[in-house]
Amino acid sequence: QVQLVESGGGLVQAGGSLRLSCAASGRIFSSLTMGWFRQAPGKDRKFVATISRRGDRTYYTGSVKGQFTISRDNAKNTLYLQMNSLKPEDTAVYYCAASSALGYVNREDEFDYWGKGTLVTVSS
Repeated sequence: QVQLVESGGGLVQAGGSLRLSCAASGRIFSSLTMGWFRQAPGKDRKFVATISRRGDRTYYTGSVKGQFTISRDNAKNTLYLQMNSLKPEDTAVYYCAASSALGYVNREDEFDYWGKGTLVTVSS
Protein backbone atom coordinates (compact mmCIF):
# COMPACT_ATOMS: atom_id res chain seq x y z
CA GLN A 1 0.00 0.00 0.00
CA VAL A 2 1.01 3.54 -0.70
CA GLN A 3 -0.40 6.62 0.96
CA LEU A 4 -0.25 9.91 -0.92
CA VAL A 5 -1.00 13.30 0.59
CA GLU A 6 -1.04 16.43 -1.54
CA SER A 7 -0.48 19.94 -0.25
CA GLY A 8 0.23 23.41 -1.56
CA GLY A 9 -3.03 24.24 -3.26
CA GLY A 10 -4.85 27.50 -2.75
CA LEU A 11 -6.08 30.69 -4.33
CA VAL A 12 -3.74 32.59 -6.61
CA GLN A 13 -4.15 35.40 -9.10
CA ALA A 14 -3.63 34.83 -12.80
CA GLY A 15 0.04 35.00 -13.63
CA GLY A 16 1.07 33.74 -10.23
CA SER A 17 2.83 30.56 -9.19
CA LEU A 18 2.22 27.66 -6.85
CA ARG A 19 4.21 24.59 -5.95
CA LEU A 20 2.29 21.46 -5.09
CA SER A 21 3.81 18.70 -3.01
CA CYS A 22 2.86 15.08 -2.58
CA ALA A 23 4.21 13.16 0.37
CA ALA A 24 4.36 9.40 -0.10
CA SER A 25 4.60 6.64 2.46
CA GLY A 26 4.13 2.90 2.70
CA ARG A 27 6.43 1.71 -0.05
CA ILE A 28 9.82 2.55 -1.44
CA PHE A 29 9.15 5.81 -3.22
CA SER A 30 11.94 5.33 -5.72
CA SER A 31 10.25 2.19 -7.03
CA LEU A 32 7.23 4.16 -8.22
CA THR A 33 6.52 6.12 -11.36
CA MET A 34 4.71 9.25 -10.24
CA GLY A 35 2.23 11.54 -11.89
CA TRP A 36 -0.09 14.49 -11.51
CA PHE A 37 -3.64 14.67 -12.79
CA ARG A 38 -6.22 17.40 -12.49
CA GLN A 39 -9.98 17.67 -12.56
CA ALA A 40 -11.56 20.98 -13.47
CA PRO A 41 -15.08 21.77 -12.23
CA GLY A 42 -17.63 19.75 -14.15
CA LYS A 43 -15.01 17.92 -16.19
CA ASP A 44 -13.25 14.57 -16.21
CA ARG A 45 -9.91 14.06 -14.54
CA LYS A 46 -7.03 14.48 -16.96
CA PHE A 47 -3.34 13.71 -17.11
CA VAL A 48 -0.94 16.57 -16.39
CA ALA A 49 2.56 15.14 -16.03
CA THR A 50 4.55 12.08 -15.10
CA ILE A 51 8.09 11.42 -13.94
CA SER A 52 10.21 8.30 -14.02
CA ARG A 53 11.46 6.51 -10.93
CA ARG A 54 14.85 8.16 -10.96
CA GLY A 55 13.45 11.49 -12.07
CA ASP A 56 15.45 11.53 -15.28
CA ARG A 57 12.47 11.46 -17.62
CA THR A 58 9.41 13.67 -17.55
CA TYR A 59 6.34 13.94 -19.76
CA TYR A 60 3.68 16.62 -19.91
CA THR A 61 0.34 17.11 -21.50
CA GLY A 62 0.65 19.70 -24.24
CA SER A 63 -1.27 22.46 -22.52
CA VAL A 64 1.19 22.71 -19.61
CA LYS A 65 4.52 22.23 -21.38
CA GLY A 66 6.85 25.06 -20.50
CA GLN A 67 4.48 26.21 -17.75
CA PHE A 68 4.57 23.34 -15.24
CA THR A 69 7.55 21.35 -13.98
CA ILE A 70 7.28 17.96 -12.31
CA SER A 71 10.10 16.83 -10.06
CA ARG A 72 10.77 14.43 -7.22
CA ASP A 73 13.05 14.04 -4.25
CA ASN A 74 13.46 10.34 -3.55
CA ALA A 75 15.37 11.03 -0.35
CA LYS A 76 12.33 12.90 0.98
CA ASN A 77 9.69 10.63 -0.58
CA THR A 78 8.12 13.69 -2.13
CA LEU A 79 6.76 14.61 -5.54
CA TYR A 80 6.42 18.22 -6.69
CA LEU A 81 4.60 20.21 -9.33
CA GLN A 82 5.85 23.73 -9.91
CA MET A 83 3.16 25.74 -11.67
CA ASN A 84 4.02 29.11 -13.18
CA SER A 85 2.08 31.71 -15.16
CA LEU A 86 -1.15 30.29 -13.87
CA LYS A 87 -4.36 30.92 -15.79
CA PRO A 88 -7.99 30.66 -14.71
CA GLU A 89 -8.30 27.52 -16.84
CA ASP A 90 -5.73 25.84 -14.58
CA THR A 91 -8.33 25.89 -11.81
CA ALA A 92 -8.85 22.30 -10.73
CA VAL A 93 -8.35 19.72 -8.05
CA TYR A 94 -4.85 18.35 -8.54
CA TYR A 95 -4.20 14.70 -7.74
CA CYS A 96 -0.96 12.91 -7.10
CA ALA A 97 -0.78 9.33 -8.35
CA ALA A 98 1.68 6.44 -8.15
CA SER A 99 2.24 3.63 -10.60
CA SER A 100 4.13 0.36 -10.37
CA ALA A 101 4.53 0.36 -14.14
CA LEU A 102 7.75 1.08 -15.94
CA GLY A 103 8.02 3.51 -18.78
CA TYR A 104 5.60 6.13 -19.96
CA VAL A 105 2.23 6.07 -18.24
CA ASN A 106 -0.53 8.63 -18.61
CA ARG A 107 -3.84 6.81 -18.25
CA GLU A 108 -5.71 6.72 -14.98
CA ASP A 109 -5.94 2.93 -15.06
CA GLU A 110 -2.14 2.70 -15.17
CA PHE A 111 -1.87 4.29 -11.74
CA ASP A 112 -2.39 2.15 -8.66
CA TYR A 113 -2.56 4.71 -5.87
CA TRP A 114 -4.12 8.14 -5.58
CA GLY A 115 -4.14 11.02 -3.18
CA LYS A 116 -7.30 12.87 -2.23
CA GLY A 117 -6.34 15.98 -4.15
CA THR A 118 -5.62 19.62 -3.46
CA LEU A 119 -7.66 22.47 -4.89
CA VAL A 120 -6.00 25.15 -6.99
CA THR A 121 -8.09 28.20 -7.81
CA VAL A 122 -6.77 30.83 -10.20
CA SER A 123 -8.62 34.11 -10.21
CA SER A 124 -8.68 36.44 -13.20
